[in-house]
Amino acid sequence: MINLIGALFSGFLIGVLARFFYPGEVPMTWPATILLGICGSLLSGFIISRGRTDFHRAGCLASILGAAALIFVVRSIT
Repeated sequence: MINLIGALFSGFLIGVLARFFYPGEVPMTWPATILLGICGSLLSGFIISRGRTDFHRAGCLASILGAAALIFVVRSIT
């Protein structure tokens, strides 16, 4: 239960920071922001592991960059 609360809190924090640093307005709801932060952390973790079998957690900066990249992709598609 503590891991779930920690993942939600860190996802929220990463998502808010990614929305803050991304240029322009990013209209999102709070649950979408949390999901953005969690997915950004996972995306940057997969990129950092570079195909190795062990998964490395990404740092805070890499997670924010991954979330900002997801904002860019979603805004490009829609």
